[in-house]
Amino acid sequence: MWQRMPSICHAELIAFYSMICMFGTTYLWTTPRRITSTLSSTKPNPSTTAGTNDPPSFLAARYLPPLDFPRLPNPQTLPSMTTTTTTTTTTTTPGFTFPPHYLFPPFFTLQPVLSTRTSQLTSWSILIQSYCRHNRLFSLSLIDALNTPLFHNRTLSRRLSLRDARAVIDWMASGDGDRRAEWVDSGNKKSAGDRDGDGEAGGRFWVFWRKPEEWAGVLEAWVEETGQKGSVLTLYELVESDATVKEEFHGMDIELLQRCLQVLVKRGKAQVFGGEGGEGVKFF
Repeated sequence: MWQRMPSICHAELIAFYSMICMFGTTYLWTTPRRITSTLSSTKPNPSTTAGTNDPPSFLAARYLPPLDFPRLPNPQTLPSMTTTTTTTTTTTTPGFTFPPHYLFPPFFTLQPVLSTRTSQLTSWSILIQSYCRHNRLFSLSLIDALNTPLFHNRTLSRRLSLRDARAVIDWMASGDGDRRAEWVDSGNKKSAGDRDGDGEAGGRFWVFWRKPEEWAGVLEAWVEETGQKGSVLTLYELVESDATVKEEFHGMDIELLQRCLQVLVKRGKAQVFGGEGGEGVKFF
């Protein structure tokens, strides 16, 4: 037989070699699929397969190319976006999620370009309203609020300056800012807490995450739902009693509550009576 090998045609050798290669390739390509199809008809073992159509681990290791997944950063190295601190001037609850731009350092400096500045002021207004709503805050002292997470990102070591913070509140109090804030004390006198040297101290201001007209509607709806029509309640009961602890207006400043009730008085839905410190309201 070995003597006859030299007489085999070169073309026949090539054809024979091609058949072997074709058979080997077809076997290697179809065998894992046949085995996978057989295994998928049976109940998978969670310890060895992730799904009914996944090949066994030994086939994946032998026939499938390795996957190169990108490396993700360690979550412990990412800056925190939730409040976890409690200040002595403003009580806050943990769990508030800050927006992504809170982690952007230029956000803490008002930009000079008008279009950029307007967008930035809008973002600050939304953030202040959301923060106060989450923590049920109805008014803030600006000079004190500068030390809270609202204006001070300790992760970035950046804070909004007193001058820029006043500009934000002024914009919120304007028509462009939809009058979502209102100064209670302008604070134009220089104080020891004025570190920016601009001659303006941080005054107290209302944050209208609901305007007085909107609060009047909330109170009116609560009266309807709880059957309080015709009843007389003190202002203290409205905002401090256990009956309203789950309501958004619970804890509201009495001064702001009086403004909201005056809206209902004008609508003929309520009557306020009594002296200072003992005011009551009757709903119609």
